[in-house]
Amino acid sequence: MTSRVERLTTEGIFSLDGQDFEVENNVWIVGNDDEVVIVDAPHDADAILSAVSGRRVVAIACTHAHNDHVNAVADVVAVTGAPAYLCPEDTMLWEAVNGGLPFVPLNDADRLEVAGTVLEALHTPGHSPGGMCFHARELGIVFTGDTLFCGGPGATGRSYSDFPTILDSIRERLLTLPPDTRVLTGHGDETTIGAEAAAYDDWVSRGH
Repeated sequence: MTSRVERLTTEGIFSLDGQDFEVENNVWIVGNDDEVVIVDAPHDADAILSAVSGRRVVAIACTHAHNDHVNAVADVVAVTGAPAYLCPEDTMLWEAVNGGLPFVPLNDADRLEVAGTVLEALHTPGHSPGGMCFHARELGIVFTGDTLFCGGPGATGRSYSDFPTILDSIRERLLTLPPDTRVLTGHGDETTIGAEAAAYDDWVSRGH
């Protein structure tokens, strides 16, 4: 059975540097009627588990460890027994949310497989040191977390973030993908690599 992508949105609070913000997050569920990978697990474990609907969870693939992307991971792991995958460079952010909950170290070019689809990890630091995107070449999709949005790069004005680094990550790791690749983001609407590539020079010039 061909794999598909399902979108769930959850709402909650993003907390960093002593500030709180209300946010709506995208949760992406990749797989078929038997097994899935969950890309990020924010805010509402019950909603995520309801969307999974009893299918085997192969992995929880974390794009990064800001609390609004991982604060439901522990509860999802407790129910499903699935391993959580995270780049170790975000360990300090992970531990602030999930304490001693173990994760499987995720490195650049690692591959997760589900329902005949490969998700290749692309290390894209900048929004956080351990930012990861997941490229599903067979589906023509890249899951970008908070590295790349519809309209520009992720925010870099807080701890552990850096604007030149995120620009390098986008230019070298994402804009090299086929232009028609769908970009499924951590928040908001989807876009394409081609649409965002056309705006790259403008981001650089205005420091966005």
